[in-house]
Amino acid sequence: MDDFESYNDIDPPDPNSNRIFDNWIDGFGTTTNGALVGNDLPPYAEQTIVHGGAQSMPYLYDNNLKTSEATLTLVWPRDWTAEDVTKLSLWFRGSSGNAGERMFVALNGTAAAYHDDPAATQITDWTEWVIDLQAFSGVNLTNVNTITIGIGTKDSPSGGGTGQMYFDDIRLIR
Repeated sequence: MDDFESYNDIDPPDPNSNRIFDNWIDGFGTTTNGALVGNDLPPYAEQTIVHGGAQSMPYLYDNNLKTSEATLTLVWPRDWTAEDVTKLSLWFRGSSGNAGERMFVALNGTAAAYHDDPAATQITDWTEWVIDLQAFSGVNLTNVNTITIGIGTKDSPSGGGTGQMYFDDIRLIR
């Protein structure tokens, strides 16, 4: 679904521009979303701390009276029931210096599944998080239009901290 390899450092208006933060929409320019995706200057995607391939997504979060979310609008795949798919897998890595925060994935802007570790942001090794698609109750899995990676508690901002995460190799599995 997204291995972060297709993103480049070409700026608009060049038609070949495919920057990571133009696809994963974060909280840039808002006061309610504390997520910032990508690096300020090229390379926009992370090219040193990666799980697979040559790039991952750097993700800064600030949960001081905010929730941090980055959302990708899906073109393909939208039917998450095809080919006996039952799970969503994503790889993440945090830092022991991060504020301990909850991590979630939401589909279609609503149904959220939370990582079992309430301080997942402090896990320092690349870790695979496998989520059973049944955890996204109420979502029409034949028409998934967005996936959101969030830090904090969805729709419930509180006094939280800051940190940096890395995400890579998001895929559907049987």
